[in-house]
Amino acid sequence: MSGRVLVVDDEVEMQRALRTGLRYHDFDVRAVGTGEEALRESAAWRPDVILLDLGLPGMDGFATLRALRPATRAAVIVVSVMPGEKDKVRALDAGADDYVVKPFGTDELVARIRAVLRRQADLSAGEPVIRAGDLEIDLARRSVTAGGRAVKLTPTEYELLRYLALHAGKPVTHTTLLRQVWGEYAVGDKYNTRYVVAQIRKKLGDDPANPRYIVNEPGVGYRLQA
Repeated sequence: MSGRVLVVDDEVEMQRALRTGLRYHDFDVRAVGTGEEALRESAAWRPDVILLDLGLPGMDGFATLRALRPATRAAVIVVSVMPGEKDKVRALDAGADDYVVKPFGTDELVARIRAVLRRQADLSAGEPVIRAGDLEIDLARRSVTAGGRAVKLTPTEYELLRYLALHAGKPVTHTTLLRQVWGEYAVGDKYNTRYVVAQIRKKLGDDPANPRYIVNEPGVGYRLQA
C-alpha cells in the first residue's frame, strides 16, 4: 500500500470517486461524512493523510482542522469548492498542509498526496540535509548551496529559507513566516517577508519572473519548489 488516506466529505458521490481513484493508485482509503467522525476515525485508524472538505455539516471543516492538528501527525490536505484566497490562507494558517480546489483531477491529487508523504518521511528521518532540486540546505552546518555553489545568507534569510525547505511543496503564508522567523508576537506586514525573499532570490540567482526555487502564491505567501 502507498499509505492510508482518510476522506472527510459529506457528499457520498465524492467519497465514492475518491475511494475508487485513490485505491487505483494503491492507497488504503476510508471515508467519513462529519468532523466528529473524522476525529474518531483519525484516532482509531491513524491515517497518513486526511483529505478534508470545509463544507461539513455541524462541525465545519475549519473547526475540524483545528481539532485534528494537535491530535494527529497526519498531513491534512483541504479539498474544497471555496477558491477564495481568504479561505486558503485561513486553512493554511490553521495547519493545513495543502489546499486543493474542486473540481480537480485524480493525478493532481495523487501527486499532492505523494508530496506531503515525502515531506513527512524526510522529517521523520531527521534528514540533516534538505534537497529541493539542486538546492541543498545542511541543517547541522546551517549552510546552503545552489547548483553546487555556496550561498552566504544572513541569519534571517537562512531561517526563512529553512522554514520553506522544511515545508517544500507546501504554500506557506506571510503570517506563518512572520511568526516562525521573527517570533510568535512579531509585528510586521508582507513587506518584511517580501524583502527577505527578494534578497534570498538574488543570492540564489533565482529569477522571480521564472523562479526555480521560491514561487509566489498570490494573496497567500510563498512555496519552495519540491
